[in-house]
Amino acid sequence: MAEQERQEQEVIHQLAARDREVRNHERAHAAVGGQYASSPRYEFQRGPNGVNYAIGGEVSMSTSPVSGDPQSTIEKAQIIKRAALAPAKPSAQDRKVAAEARGDESSERK
Repeated sequence: MAEQERQEQEVIHQLAARDREVRNHERAHAAVGGQYASSPRYEFQRGPNGVNYAIGGEVSMSTSPVSGDPQSTIEKAQIIKRAALAPAKPSAQDRKVAAEARGDESSERK
């Protein structure tokens, strides 16, 4: 029984670490994204102790142009780019969103 408890504690430790990482990552997006960012949404996994741990998450960004205002669209794209890259370890999806925001910014500058 002691081995099973040790294994469960290891799983709990790993889930708790992942939970912290995911929550910090998504909070960084939301904080920098400000008014253009949704609240974080999480995907959970129940640990052997019955606690739900965040194992994935997302923050949606409003990426639509500001109608009739190219300068505001540029500023919005810059915020979205910073928000996408805000976490300590941006994901591939984060880098993709940042690249798209750079493209939106560039197209408005033309």
